[in-house]
Amino acid sequence: MQIKELGHVVLYVQDVERSAAFYGDVLGWERAMPAVPGVPVAAFTSGRTHHELLLIEVGDQAAPVQHGRHLGLYHVGLKVGDSDDELREVLATLEDHGVTIVGASDHTVTHSLYILDPDGNEIELYVDVPGVDWKHDPALVMTPTRPLVL
Repeated sequence: MQIKELGHVVLYVQDVERSAAFYGDVLGWERAMPAVPGVPVAAFTSGRTHHELLLIEVGDQAAPVQHGRHLGLYHVGLKVGDSDDELREVLATLEDHGVTIVGASDHTVTHSLYILDPDGNEIELYVDVPGVDWKHDPALVMTPTRPLVL
């Protein structure tokens, strides 16, 4: 077997409309299907496939997202452009919407902002650094992380 690509991510959320507004209005995902009354789900696409993100409402009684070292998902990385100028635009959008930014890192191969969605799921928004050829020098991927200066 060989995995061909990451197909989609599914997140449980407290309030599907609140999260749909975040992923659609703030992060710019396109809604892949219209909202269906009584069906608390929302699907989104970047245009690559039928859906890359699915949100399923589980209500406010669900256990909160764990933070710190624990088993399970740490974060999801989303490529948002190809330059630091584009990442600066993303940063401005996040700040305009009051999004919680929990980090900014220079990983040599990527420049990344880390944010929290309305339920506390961590998301990495990144750009690949132009001119860094990690395919011919895979060790670059493990370069120590440095603070990002945009």
